Amino acid sequence: MPVPKDEFDQLPPCDFYTPAELLEDDQMYTVYEIARLLQGLEPDADIDRQTEDILLDWAIPWVMVNADELVVAEPRDEEEPGFYGLKDE
Repeated sequence: MPVPKDEFDQLPPCDFYTPAELLEDDQMYTVYEIARLLQGLEPDADIDRQTEDILLDWAIPWVMVNADELVVAEPRDEEEPGFYGLKDE
């Protein structure tokens, strides 16, 4: 159910990192690592599965929206996820 805006103390803008702000030029990241970075965590931060699932709900659309600025690498083996990195200029 909608909630009136005046019930909140603050309403900051809904800004997200750009790929260049979030990712290192020479690194490739899994969507799990991107999810952590979007929350200000280290890419290897230990988080519980439920939290990780919630963070992925933010990270997957972020990857899709920023796809033009990213490159993709296939997993190196069956047990590994794919990787994303910054597209070279």
